[in-house]
Amino acid sequence: MKSSRIPGFYNMSVEQRRELLKNNHELTDEQMSSLTSNHPLSLDTANNMIENVVGTYELPLAMGLNFVINGKEYVVPMAIEEASVVASASHIAKIVRSAGGFEAESRERLMIGQIQVVGCSNFNEAKEAVLNQKDTLMRAADDAYPSIVKRGGGTRDLDVRILNDHEDSTYSQMLIMHIYVDTCDAMGANMINTMVEAIAPIVEEITNGKVYLRILSNYADRSLANAKCVIPPYLLATGDFTGEEVRDGVIHAYEFAASDPYRAVTHNKGIMNGIDPIVIATGNDWRAVEAGAHAYAAKDGQYGSMTTWSKDNEGNLVGEIELPMSVGIVGGATRVHPLAELSLSIMNIKSAAELAQVIVAVGLAQNLGALKALATDGIQKGHMALHSRSVAIAGGASGEMIDVIANKLIEQKEIRVGKAKELVEQYKQ
Repeated sequence: MKSSRIPGFYNMSVEQRRELLKNNHELTDEQMSSLTSNHPLSLDTANNMIENVVGTYELPLAMGLNFVINGKEYVVPMAIEEASVVASASHIAKIVRSAGGFEAESRERLMIGQIQVVGCSNFNEAKEAVLNQKDTLMRAADDAYPSIVKRGGGTRDLDVRILNDHEDSTYSQMLIMHIYVDTCDAMGANMINTMVEAIAPIVEEITNGKVYLRILSNYADRSLANAKCVIPPYLLATGDFTGEEVRDGVIHAYEFAASDPYRAVTHNKGIMNGIDPIVIATGNDWRAVEAGAHAYAAKDGQYGSMTTWSKDNEGNLVGEIELPMSVGIVGGATRVHPLAELSLSIMNIKSAAELAQVIVAVGLAQNLGALKALATDGIQKGHMALHSRSVAIAGGASGEMIDVIANKLIEQKEIRVGKAKELVEQYKQ
C-alpha cells in the first residue's frame, strides 16, 4: 500500500506531482491524459451530459494527503477554488495519522422514493390498504428495474405516513408512501424515479386517491456514513498554545456551533469545504449531498453542528461526524467524466460505501482544521497567506512575479487587489 504521506509535495512542480502520482498509483498514460489535456472533458461529451452547452468550466484539482482511514492510505482528489482548504485538511490528516488514523463506517445504504397521494375519502383506510399490499408494491417496484435486483439490490421496505391530518392545518391532507431501495454502488436517482413512477398507478388503485409527486428524496437518512478520530493533546500543540489549550478551544468552538444557528451555518460550511470537493471530483451530485447534510443538521428541531467534539477520560480530543451520504461510483458522471473516473482510481475506491466513509472523514478533518485555527492564531493567518497568490494574479502578476508579489503582500499585511496592482507596476519599472 502506497503511503499518502508525501513530504514536500506542495513544493514540487505540477509536472513532478503528476509523475509521482502516476508512479505511486500505477496510472496508465490514458488515465494521465485526463490530467495533462487542456480539455479533459471534451465538448462532445459535455454536450451529451447537459443541455445548451457552450463550453466547460474548470476548477483546480488538488490532492489531499496523509489520510489513513480504517487502516488504508488515501490520497484524496479535491476539486475546489478556495485557498487553504486542501492544505488544512492535509495538515489535520497528518496529525490524525499519528494518532492512529480515522475510523469510519457506512450503515445501511438505502435510498428513498416518495409517492404523494391526495383526495382519499378516508386516509387511514387508504394507509392500511397500502400496507396490506406492501409485498405486491415492492415486487412491482423491483420489476420496474430488474437489473438492480440482479446485482443484489432492490426494494427492501415500504412505509406510509399521513401528513396534515390535524384540523387546523392550512395544507391539504395527503398520504406519503416511501419505498426504501438498496441501490448497490449507484447513487440511484434515476433508478428510484423509475420505480416510483412505475408503481404510482397501482397506488392510485389501492388508495382511490390521486397521485401527484413520485420522486426520490435527497434526505438520505437511511444511507448514513460516520467517521471518528481520537487525538492526544500533545499532537495539537501549536506555537504558544499547549495541546490542552487547543483541545479546549476546539470544544468551546463546537459548543458555540451546537448552540447557535448563526455560528452553525459557518461551522458547517467549513465541513462542506472538505466534503464538496471530493463529491465534485468523483462526479457525484454535491447539491444533493449538501441538501441532505444540512437537513440532517436540523433533525433534532434546531439547526446545529454536523460534528461533535469532546474530551474522553484520558484527556484526548474526540471528534465525530455522521451525515447522509448519497454518493455512487457507477452511473451519472462518475464513469462519463474522465477526471471523475481518475479520482476514483487514485483512491482505489471499491464501493460507494467506502467512498462515503472517505468523504465524511475528510469533512471531519476540515472541520478540525478550521476550529484549530480559530482557537489559536485566527482563521486569516494561514488562509490569507495562501490567498495572496490569487490576489497577486488578480493584480496582474504572472510567472515568477506571482511569488514575489504574494510575499510582498504578506510582508506588508495588505492582501488586496489594489495593493497587488501597485506592486506589479513597481516590479515592472
